[in-house]
Amino acid sequence: MKYLVLIHLDEAMLEAMPEKEMSALNDRHLELNEALLKSGHFIEAEALQPAATTAIVRVRNDKVGVTDGPFAETKEQVAGFYFIEARDLNEAIQVASRLPSAPLGTVEVRPCRNLIVDGTPRPASSKSK
Repeated sequence: MKYLVLIHLDEAMLEAMPEKEMSALNDRHLELNEALLKSGHFIEAEALQPAATTAIVRVRNDKVGVTDGPFAETKEQVAGFYFIEARDLNEAIQVASRLPSAPLGTVEVRPCRNLIVDGTPRPASSKSK
């Protein structure tokens, strides 16, 4: 089963982090990526630009509206994600607990679901197993 693992961090904390500490944190993430690749859990992972670079898109009555920045005012913003494969939620939580950023913020583990078309479950991605 596929899971989206969202890393929520305080961007002010990240900005204040000394370059050497940030480099070490990033290196630990890259090492974990390799370990997850070898174990078969890894699908994709990315760090994200700060929330201030976000564009919010809304389509209402066939009109596209775009606003800047994150939708919700919160201390922690989504700083990155992992897309993983795990047997079940417990295994996905175990993988998420190994993230080097977990002690710095909050990690959300969300199961993916199939889309139902005419009563038949279908994977949302052509890459799905």
